[in-house]
Amino acid sequence: MKEGRSFKRVFSSLFSMRGDEKKKKEEEEEGDLGWVEPDGKPEAKPTWKCFSYEKIHEATNGFHQENLVGSGGYAEVYRGELEGGEAVAVKRLTAAATDEQKEKEFLTELGIVGHVRHPNVVSLLGCCVDQDLYLVFELSPLGSVSANIHSEDSPPMAWKLRWRIAVGTANGLHYLHKVCRRRIIHRDIKASNILLSANFEPQISDFGLARWLPSEWTHRAIAPIEGTFGCLAPEYFTHGIVDEKTDVFAFGVFLLELISGRKPVDGSHRSLLGWAKPFVNEGPAELLVDPRLGRDYDVGQVKRLAFVASLCIRAGAAWRPSMTEVLHLIEEAEISAERWKMPAEQEEEDDDELWAFDDLDDECDTPTSISSSLASSICSSHLPRTSLY
Repeated sequence: MKEGRSFKRVFSSLFSMRGDEKKKKEEEEEGDLGWVEPDGKPEAKPTWKCFSYEKIHEATNGFHQENLVGSGGYAEVYRGELEGGEAVAVKRLTAAATDEQKEKEFLTELGIVGHVRHPNVVSLLGCCVDQDLYLVFELSPLGSVSANIHSEDSPPMAWKLRWRIAVGTANGLHYLHKVCRRRIIHRDIKASNILLSANFEPQISDFGLARWLPSEWTHRAIAPIEGTFGCLAPEYFTHGIVDEKTDVFAFGVFLLELISGRKPVDGSHRSLLGWAKPFVNEGPAELLVDPRLGRDYDVGQVKRLAFVASLCIRAGAAWRPSMTEVLHLIEEAEISAERWKMPAEQEEEDDDELWAFDDLDDECDTPTSISSSLASSICSSHLPRTSLY
Protein backbone atom coordinates (compact mmCIF):
# COMPACT_ATOMS: atom_id res chain seq x y z
CA MET A 1 0.00 0.00 0.00
CA LYS A 2 1.29 3.45 -0.86
CA GLU A 3 1.72 5.79 2.04
CA GLY A 4 0.22 9.20 1.30
CA ARG A 5 1.54 12.42 2.71
CA SER A 6 -1.41 12.70 5.08
CA PHE A 7 -0.72 9.21 6.42
CA LYS A 8 2.92 10.04 7.13
CA ARG A 9 1.94 13.29 8.79
CA VAL A 10 -0.73 11.75 11.01
CA PHE A 11 1.39 8.72 11.84
CA SER A 12 4.24 10.96 12.98
CA SER A 13 1.82 12.70 15.34
CA LEU A 14 1.64 9.51 17.38
CA PHE A 15 5.18 10.16 18.52
CA SER A 16 5.12 13.95 18.65
CA MET A 17 4.04 16.15 21.52
CA ARG A 18 4.22 19.36 19.51
CA GLY A 19 1.26 21.40 18.38
CA ASP A 20 -0.77 24.45 19.23
CA GLU A 21 -4.17 24.57 20.91
CA LYS A 22 -5.99 24.37 17.59
CA LYS A 23 -4.22 21.14 16.75
CA LYS A 24 -5.02 19.68 20.18
CA LYS A 25 -8.70 20.51 19.70
CA GLU A 26 -8.73 18.91 16.24
CA GLU A 27 -7.09 15.77 17.66
CA GLU A 28 -9.75 15.48 20.36
CA GLU A 29 -12.52 15.77 17.79
CA GLU A 30 -10.94 13.34 15.33
CA GLY A 31 -9.88 10.71 17.83
CA ASP A 32 -7.15 12.37 19.90
CA LEU A 33 -4.17 10.65 18.35
CA GLY A 34 -1.49 12.63 20.19
CA TRP A 35 0.19 11.65 23.42
CA VAL A 36 -0.27 14.91 25.34
CA GLU A 37 -2.80 14.70 28.17
CA PRO A 38 -5.38 17.45 28.87
CA ASP A 39 -3.47 18.47 31.99
CA GLY A 40 -0.32 19.03 29.93
CA LYS A 41 1.55 16.02 31.32
CA PRO A 42 2.99 13.71 28.68
CA GLU A 43 1.77 10.13 28.63
CA ALA A 44 4.44 7.55 29.38
CA LYS A 45 6.21 6.56 26.19
CA PRO A 46 4.40 3.60 24.61
CA THR A 47 6.23 0.29 24.72
CA TRP A 48 5.03 -1.03 21.36
CA LYS A 49 7.29 -1.01 18.32
CA CYS A 50 7.16 -1.08 14.54
CA PHE A 51 7.62 -4.49 12.91
CA SER A 52 8.92 -5.03 9.41
CA TYR A 53 6.63 -6.72 6.93
CA GLU A 54 9.17 -9.50 6.55
CA LYS A 55 8.95 -10.35 10.26
CA ILE A 56 5.16 -10.60 10.44
CA HIS A 57 5.03 -12.38 7.07
CA GLU A 58 7.46 -14.99 8.39
CA ALA A 59 5.66 -15.20 11.75
CA THR A 60 2.32 -16.04 10.09
CA ASN A 61 3.86 -18.34 7.45
CA GLY A 62 2.93 -15.91 4.72
CA PHE A 63 -0.52 -15.25 6.23
CA HIS A 64 -1.40 -18.85 5.57
CA GLN A 65 -5.09 -19.69 5.77
CA GLU A 66 -4.37 -22.31 8.43
CA ASN A 67 -3.28 -19.46 10.71
CA LEU A 68 -6.45 -17.41 10.17
CA VAL A 69 -8.19 -17.25 13.56
CA GLY A 70 -10.75 -14.51 12.99
CA SER A 71 -12.25 -12.41 10.22
CA GLY A 72 -15.05 -9.94 9.66
CA GLY A 73 -16.13 -6.94 7.66
CA TYR A 74 -13.08 -4.85 8.54
CA ALA A 75 -10.12 -7.07 9.37
CA GLU A 76 -8.52 -10.49 9.42
CA VAL A 77 -6.54 -11.91 12.34
CA TYR A 78 -3.74 -14.44 11.96
CA ARG A 79 -1.93 -16.50 14.55
CA GLY A 80 1.86 -16.24 14.36
CA GLU A 81 5.12 -16.89 16.13
CA LEU A 82 7.99 -14.42 16.25
CA GLU A 83 11.61 -15.43 15.82
CA GLY A 84 12.10 -15.72 19.59
CA GLY A 85 9.10 -18.03 19.97
CA GLU A 86 6.59 -15.44 21.20
CA ALA A 87 3.03 -16.22 20.09
CA VAL A 88 1.30 -13.25 18.47
CA ALA A 89 -1.94 -12.29 16.76
CA VAL A 90 -1.56 -10.14 13.65
CA LYS A 91 -4.58 -8.03 12.70
CA ARG A 92 -4.69 -6.89 9.08
CA LEU A 93 -7.15 -4.18 8.09
CA THR A 94 -8.92 -5.31 4.94
CA ALA A 95 -11.70 -2.90 4.00
CA ALA A 96 -12.55 0.78 3.95
CA ALA A 97 -14.23 3.18 1.57
CA THR A 98 -10.92 4.91 0.78
CA ASP A 99 -7.25 4.52 1.66
CA GLU A 100 -7.53 7.73 3.66
CA GLN A 101 -10.41 6.31 5.72
CA LYS A 102 -8.52 3.06 6.24
CA GLU A 103 -5.48 4.96 7.49
CA LYS A 104 -7.62 7.06 9.80
CA GLU A 105 -9.29 3.98 11.32
CA PHE A 106 -5.90 2.32 11.77
CA LEU A 107 -4.39 5.33 13.51
CA THR A 108 -7.44 5.83 15.70
CA GLU A 109 -7.28 2.24 16.96
CA LEU A 110 -3.49 2.41 17.35
CA GLY A 111 -3.72 5.71 19.21
CA ILE A 112 -6.20 4.23 21.68
CA VAL A 113 -5.03 0.67 22.32
CA GLY A 114 -1.37 1.66 22.06
CA HIS A 115 -1.22 3.16 25.53
CA VAL A 116 -3.64 1.09 27.61
CA ARG A 117 -2.03 -1.21 30.16
CA HIS A 118 -4.26 -3.54 32.16
CA PRO A 119 -4.45 -7.31 32.75
CA ASN A 120 -8.00 -7.32 31.41
CA VAL A 121 -7.24 -5.49 28.15
CA VAL A 122 -5.36 -7.05 25.22
CA SER A 123 -1.71 -6.04 25.04
CA LEU A 124 -0.43 -4.36 21.87
CA LEU A 125 3.10 -5.34 20.85
CA GLY A 126 3.38 -3.13 17.82
CA CYS A 127 2.33 -2.36 14.27
CA CYS A 128 3.48 -2.59 10.67
CA VAL A 129 2.81 -0.10 7.86
CA ASP A 130 4.67 -1.91 5.06
CA GLN A 131 2.58 -3.39 2.23
CA ASP A 132 -0.60 -2.85 4.26
CA LEU A 133 -1.71 -1.86 7.79
CA TYR A 134 -1.20 -4.33 10.64
CA LEU A 135 -1.53 -4.39 14.43
CA VAL A 136 0.41 -7.00 16.41
CA PHE A 137 -0.93 -8.25 19.76
CA GLU A 138 0.01 -10.83 22.33
CA LEU A 139 -1.90 -13.97 21.44
CA SER A 140 -4.80 -14.91 23.71
CA PRO A 141 -4.50 -18.68 23.18
CA LEU A 142 -7.91 -19.78 24.48
CA GLY A 143 -9.95 -17.73 22.03
CA SER A 144 -13.03 -15.69 22.82
CA VAL A 145 -15.61 -16.09 25.56
CA SER A 146 -18.21 -16.56 22.83
CA ALA A 147 -16.35 -19.47 21.24
CA ASN A 148 -15.93 -21.14 24.63
CA ILE A 149 -19.37 -20.61 26.11
CA HIS A 150 -21.24 -21.59 22.94
CA SER A 151 -19.04 -24.52 21.93
CA GLU A 152 -20.98 -27.70 21.22
CA ASP A 153 -17.82 -29.80 21.22
CA SER A 154 -16.78 -29.26 24.83
CA PRO A 155 -18.41 -29.36 28.29
CA PRO A 156 -20.31 -26.26 29.40
CA MET A 157 -18.19 -23.48 30.86
CA ALA A 158 -18.06 -23.89 34.65
CA TRP A 159 -19.82 -21.31 36.76
CA LYS A 160 -16.64 -20.38 38.64
CA LEU A 161 -15.05 -19.43 35.33
CA ARG A 162 -18.12 -17.42 34.25
CA TRP A 163 -17.98 -15.49 37.51
CA ARG A 164 -14.26 -14.83 37.07
CA ILE A 165 -14.86 -13.57 33.53
CA ALA A 166 -17.62 -11.23 34.72
CA VAL A 167 -15.41 -9.73 37.43
CA GLY A 168 -12.37 -9.41 35.15
CA THR A 169 -14.32 -7.79 32.32
CA ALA A 170 -15.88 -5.33 34.77
CA ASN A 171 -12.38 -4.44 35.97
CA GLY A 172 -11.20 -3.90 32.40
CA LEU A 173 -14.15 -1.64 31.52
CA HIS A 174 -13.74 0.29 34.77
CA TYR A 175 -10.12 0.89 33.80
CA LEU A 176 -11.08 2.21 30.35
CA HIS A 177 -13.77 4.52 31.75
CA LYS A 178 -12.30 5.72 35.03
CA VAL A 179 -8.60 4.92 35.39
CA CYS A 180 -7.18 5.82 31.98
CA ARG A 181 -5.88 9.35 31.78
CA ARG A 182 -8.53 9.91 29.13
CA ARG A 183 -11.84 8.10 28.98
CA ILE A 184 -12.21 5.39 26.36
CA ILE A 185 -15.63 4.28 25.11
CA HIS A 186 -15.28 0.83 23.54
CA ARG A 187 -18.66 0.73 21.69
CA ASP A 188 -18.55 -3.00 20.92
CA ILE A 189 -18.47 -4.93 24.18
CA LYS A 190 -19.64 -8.48 23.46
CA ALA A 191 -18.60 -12.07 24.16
CA SER A 192 -16.64 -12.43 20.91
CA ASN A 193 -14.56 -9.37 21.82
CA ILE A 194 -13.59 -10.72 25.25
CA LEU A 195 -10.59 -13.01 24.81
CA LEU A 196 -9.14 -15.50 27.28
CA SER A 197 -5.48 -15.71 28.26
CA ALA A 198 -3.73 -18.99 29.00
CA ASN A 199 -4.97 -18.83 32.60
CA PHE A 200 -8.53 -17.84 31.59
CA GLU A 201 -8.08 -14.15 32.38
CA PRO A 202 -10.60 -12.14 30.31
CA GLN A 203 -9.15 -9.46 28.05
CA ILE A 204 -11.16 -6.78 26.26
CA SER A 205 -10.19 -6.65 22.58
CA ASP A 206 -11.08 -5.05 19.22
CA PHE A 207 -10.84 -1.29 19.66
CA GLY A 208 -11.79 -0.60 16.06
CA LEU A 209 -14.92 1.29 17.12
CA ALA A 210 -13.48 2.81 20.31
CA ARG A 211 -13.38 6.57 20.80
CA TRP A 212 -11.90 9.02 23.28
CA LEU A 213 -14.36 11.00 25.39
CA PRO A 214 -12.63 14.24 26.46
CA SER A 215 -13.10 15.11 30.13
CA GLU A 216 -15.17 18.21 29.39
CA TRP A 217 -17.65 16.28 27.22
CA THR A 218 -20.63 14.45 28.68
CA HIS A 219 -21.18 12.46 25.48
CA ARG A 220 -20.48 12.52 21.77
CA ALA A 221 -22.60 11.86 18.68
CA ILE A 222 -21.21 9.33 16.22
CA ALA A 223 -22.25 8.32 12.73
CA PRO A 224 -22.63 5.88 11.15
CA ILE A 225 -24.08 3.60 13.81
CA GLU A 226 -21.92 0.48 14.07
CA GLY A 227 -21.79 -2.43 16.45
CA THR A 228 -23.65 -5.65 17.09
CA PHE A 229 -27.41 -5.87 17.25
CA GLY A 230 -28.62 -7.19 20.57
CA CYS A 231 -25.87 -5.29 22.39
CA LEU A 232 -26.59 -1.70 21.29
CA ALA A 233 -27.90 0.81 23.83
CA PRO A 234 -31.18 2.52 22.78
CA GLU A 235 -29.74 6.03 22.75
CA TYR A 236 -26.95 4.86 20.46
CA PHE A 237 -28.94 3.07 17.77
CA THR A 238 -31.66 5.72 17.73
CA HIS A 239 -29.59 8.91 18.01
CA GLY A 240 -25.93 7.90 17.69
CA ILE A 241 -25.16 9.20 21.18
CA VAL A 242 -22.38 7.45 23.09
CA ASP A 243 -20.83 7.78 26.54
CA GLU A 244 -19.75 5.36 29.27
CA LYS A 245 -23.33 4.16 29.70
CA THR A 246 -23.24 2.80 26.12
CA ASP A 247 -20.66 0.24 27.27
CA VAL A 248 -22.55 -0.35 30.52
CA PHE A 249 -25.62 -1.44 28.55
CA ALA A 250 -23.57 -3.85 26.44
CA PHE A 251 -21.91 -5.20 29.59
CA GLY A 252 -25.38 -5.97 31.00
CA VAL A 253 -26.16 -8.02 27.89
CA PHE A 254 -22.80 -9.75 28.29
CA LEU A 255 -23.66 -10.70 31.88
CA LEU A 256 -26.95 -12.22 30.74
CA GLU A 257 -25.06 -14.20 28.10
CA LEU A 258 -22.63 -15.51 30.73
CA ILE A 259 -25.46 -16.52 33.05
CA SER A 260 -27.74 -18.09 30.46
CA GLY A 261 -25.40 -19.42 27.79
CA ARG A 262 -27.68 -17.78 25.20
CA LYS A 263 -26.49 -15.53 22.38
CA PRO A 264 -27.64 -11.87 22.21
CA VAL A 265 -29.71 -12.87 19.19
CA ASP A 266 -30.36 -16.57 18.61
CA GLY A 267 -30.84 -18.52 15.40
CA SER A 268 -34.55 -17.75 15.34
CA HIS A 269 -33.83 -14.00 15.70
CA ARG A 270 -35.13 -13.84 19.26
CA SER A 271 -33.22 -11.38 21.41
CA LEU A 272 -31.66 -12.36 24.71
CA LEU A 273 -33.08 -9.19 26.26
CA GLY A 274 -36.62 -10.10 25.23
CA TRP A 275 -36.25 -13.61 26.64
CA ALA A 276 -34.56 -12.56 29.89
CA LYS A 277 -36.66 -9.52 30.77
CA PRO A 278 -39.43 -11.39 32.70
CA PHE A 279 -36.88 -13.25 34.83
CA VAL A 280 -34.80 -10.13 35.39
CA ASN A 281 -37.82 -8.07 36.45
CA GLU A 282 -39.79 -10.66 38.40
CA GLY A 283 -37.42 -13.56 39.07
CA PRO A 284 -36.46 -16.02 40.16
CA ALA A 285 -32.96 -15.37 38.87
CA GLU A 286 -32.22 -19.09 38.82
CA LEU A 287 -34.45 -19.42 35.74
CA LEU A 288 -31.84 -17.43 33.83
CA VAL A 289 -29.10 -20.00 34.44
CA ASP A 290 -27.72 -22.09 31.59
CA PRO A 291 -29.55 -25.44 31.93
CA ARG A 292 -26.36 -27.28 31.00
CA LEU A 293 -24.98 -26.35 34.42
CA GLY A 294 -27.66 -28.25 36.29
CA ARG A 295 -27.33 -27.16 39.92
CA ASP A 296 -23.59 -26.57 39.71
CA TYR A 297 -23.56 -22.82 40.35
CA ASP A 298 -23.51 -20.34 43.21
CA VAL A 299 -27.05 -19.03 43.74
CA GLY A 300 -25.83 -15.88 45.50
CA GLN A 301 -23.50 -15.01 42.66
CA VAL A 302 -26.22 -15.64 40.07
CA LYS A 303 -28.60 -13.31 41.89
CA ARG A 304 -25.89 -10.66 42.18
CA LEU A 305 -24.99 -10.76 38.48
CA ALA A 306 -28.66 -10.84 37.46
CA PHE A 307 -29.35 -7.77 39.59
CA VAL A 308 -26.39 -5.91 38.13
CA ALA A 309 -27.51 -6.88 34.61
CA SER A 310 -31.01 -5.57 35.33
CA LEU A 311 -29.53 -2.16 36.15
CA CYS A 312 -27.16 -2.10 33.19
CA ILE A 313 -29.82 -2.83 30.56
CA ARG A 314 -32.17 -0.06 31.62
CA ALA A 315 -33.38 1.84 28.57
CA GLY A 316 -32.68 5.22 30.15
CA ALA A 317 -28.92 5.82 30.26
CA ALA A 318 -29.20 8.13 33.26
CA TRP A 319 -30.61 5.28 35.35
CA ARG A 320 -27.81 2.84 34.61
CA PRO A 321 -24.91 2.54 37.05
CA SER A 322 -21.38 3.63 36.22
CA MET A 323 -18.70 0.94 35.94
CA THR A 324 -17.40 2.05 39.33
CA GLU A 325 -20.81 1.24 40.80
CA VAL A 326 -21.04 -1.98 38.77
CA LEU A 327 -17.70 -3.18 40.09
CA HIS A 328 -18.70 -2.27 43.64
CA LEU A 329 -21.98 -4.17 43.30
CA ILE A 330 -20.30 -7.25 41.87
CA GLU A 331 -17.49 -7.46 44.37
CA GLU A 332 -18.89 -6.39 47.71
CA ALA A 333 -21.81 -3.99 47.87
CA GLU A 334 -25.08 -4.91 49.53
CA ILE A 335 -27.77 -5.63 46.96
CA SER A 336 -30.53 -3.12 47.61
CA ALA A 337 -33.42 -2.98 45.16
CA GLU A 338 -34.78 0.03 47.00
CA ARG A 339 -31.52 1.93 46.52
CA TRP A 340 -31.78 1.49 42.75
CA LYS A 341 -35.54 1.80 42.37
CA MET A 342 -36.71 4.15 39.62
CA PRO A 343 -39.79 6.41 39.93
CA ALA A 344 -42.98 4.68 38.79
CA GLU A 345 -43.36 6.90 35.72
CA GLN A 346 -39.76 6.21 34.70
CA GLU A 347 -40.30 2.47 35.04
CA GLU A 348 -43.25 2.72 32.65
CA GLU A 349 -41.18 4.67 30.14
CA ASP A 350 -38.37 2.16 30.49
CA ASP A 351 -40.75 -0.73 29.80
CA ASP A 352 -42.13 1.05 26.74
CA GLU A 353 -38.71 1.57 25.13
CA LEU A 354 -38.31 -0.53 22.00
CA TRP A 355 -34.97 -2.03 22.94
CA ALA A 356 -36.03 -5.68 22.96
CA PHE A 357 -36.89 -7.08 19.53
CA ASP A 358 -38.14 -10.66 19.51
CA ASP A 359 -38.70 -11.12 15.78
CA LEU A 360 -36.14 -9.83 13.32
CA ASP A 361 -36.41 -9.95 9.57
CA ASP A 362 -33.95 -12.25 7.80
CA GLU A 363 -32.70 -9.22 5.91
CA CYS A 364 -30.83 -8.22 9.07
CA ASP A 365 -28.31 -10.89 8.17
CA THR A 366 -27.19 -8.79 5.25
CA PRO A 367 -25.15 -5.63 5.89
CA THR A 368 -26.89 -2.51 4.60
CA SER A 369 -26.29 1.21 4.78
CA ILE A 370 -27.67 3.29 7.62
CA SER A 371 -30.94 4.99 6.79
CA SER A 372 -33.11 7.30 8.80
CA SER A 373 -35.46 4.55 9.85
CA LEU A 374 -34.91 2.63 13.06
CA ALA A 375 -35.36 -0.73 11.36
CA SER A 376 -32.65 0.05 8.84
CA SER A 377 -30.36 1.25 11.62
CA ILE A 378 -30.83 -2.02 13.47
CA CYS A 379 -30.12 -4.16 10.43
CA SER A 380 -27.05 -2.10 9.59
CA SER A 381 -25.80 -2.47 13.14
CA HIS A 382 -25.60 -6.21 12.54
CA LEU A 383 -22.63 -5.55 10.23
CA PRO A 384 -20.00 -8.13 11.23
CA ARG A 385 -16.66 -6.97 12.59
CA THR A 386 -13.55 -9.00 13.16
CA SER A 387 -14.24 -11.61 15.84
CA LEU A 388 -10.82 -11.35 17.48
CA TYR A 389 -8.65 -8.35 18.50
